[in-house]
Amino acid sequence: IFAGFAGAHQFCHIGAHSFLGGGMMLVKDLPPYVLSAMVGGNPKAISINSEGLKRRGFSEEAILNIKRAYKILYRQGLVLDEAVLKLAQLASHAPEAQLFVEFVKKSTRGIMR
Repeated sequence: IFAGFAGAHQFCHIGAHSFLGGGMMLVKDLPPYVLSAMVGGNPKAISINSEGLKRRGFSEEAILNIKRAYKILYRQGLVLDEAVLKLAQLASHAPEAQLFVEFVKKSTRGIMR
């Protein structure tokens, strides 16, 4: 979902169930489930799109698994390759994390972090 006046570079990939905040210009890939917004004038991935996921019928367990995956990718201070390895481990019992793994591996522009 794109909020008002949001845009993306023509070669950016935007993951499923993500949300691009108002007035943003996306120049890197936006992973699935991620909510992005302008923070201090800079585009940032700030959390998961939990409200959008609830509206789409995701279970509480699925949303919790997505939050775990988001924390691995964004909050643990890991380099991208390390994060992908941890996400792959999580995906073995949380299938929602597999979408993160596949998206990051296919990214050619880098992901919004």
